[in-house]
Amino acid sequence: MSGYHVAVLGATGAVGTKMLEMLEEATFPIASVKLLASKRSAGKVLSFKGQDIVIEETIPDSFVGVDIALFSAGGSISKEFAPEAVKRGAVVIDNTSAYRMDVDVPLVVPEVNEAALHTHQGIIANPNCSTIQMMVALEPVRKKYGLSRIIVSTYQAVSGAGISAINELKEQAQQMLNDEPVEAHILPAGGDKKHFPIAFNALPQIDVFSDAGYTYEEWKMMNETKKIMEDETIKVAATCVRIPVVSGHSESVYFEVKDNSATVFGIKHELEHAPGVILQDDPESQLYPTALTSVGKKETFVGRLRKDLDEELGFHMWVVSDNLLKGAAWNSVEIAESLHKLDLVRVPK
Repeated sequence: MSGYHVAVLGATGAVGTKMLEMLEEATFPIASVKLLASKRSAGKVLSFKGQDIVIEETIPDSFVGVDIALFSAGGSISKEFAPEAVKRGAVVIDNTSAYRMDVDVPLVVPEVNEAALHTHQGIIANPNCSTIQMMVALEPVRKKYGLSRIIVSTYQAVSGAGISAINELKEQAQQMLNDEPVEAHILPAGGDKKHFPIAFNALPQIDVFSDAGYTYEEWKMMNETKKIMEDETIKVAATCVRIPVVSGHSESVYFEVKDNSATVFGIKHELEHAPGVILQDDPESQLYPTALTSVGKKETFVGRLRKDLDEELGFHMWVVSDNLLKGAAWNSVEIAESLHKLDLVRVPK
């Protein structure tokens, strides 16, 4: 069979399993799929297009003969193995934060900055999940009217913290319903000192705190936005909140445009014709995106578009997307699709 030889590193994780699902729907030619994980997961079996594939332990030579490698096993693993994969001829699409702000690594959302792929030197970074959906929604606005400021508040699902966080949410919910003591071991950040229940709660902390009182998640959104849009002048502020939803990130986005001809009607027109965007915006019939209705879908959903009442150039929108798909697995596979389209991977054998 002709096509690319693809590897998925982190195949047993929440994102890795979705990557495998998205590869089944990919349109670029795939000759083989190799599944990689830790020694602990080696020997387990997953299915791809009806074929059982045994998971292998990741070693540097795992990437011999691999054309495209999708990474989602944590930043330290990416730092260790991405250079090894590139040495062996693979193009790495990394879903961790390891390379996102590396000046030599393109940070790509195909609907927004596909052309940046031409600069890759073997490693391509997948942006943070909450950044991706905001970029898909705002790029049509930026192209038409310009952007000067973004203020975003996120309502992020626990699946962004992995399978263990999903399980803890379910366990805590049952404990609360049974009037039992609630145990918290993971959220808001596994590496922080204290942990709080997420069930029936909202936690204004994702990742640990960094400079100026912002968390790393908030810094990711602010810095990645400027890199993707190639504009250091855009003012960006983020507040990231974890809520008790399994999958589907939601965002309240306030933005200011540069062109005073912008109207709600005009922005809706741009969104309706934008790649990867589905406009769901009819307040009279209560049509707007929700986390539940985004699950399992690749698109980014936008609604509640309205003019700010005090700021002449200000607008508001509500943005929702499946964080495991467009926010991670699908964006990674979509990058691979773009690499194939642009002939930026080795020629299939």
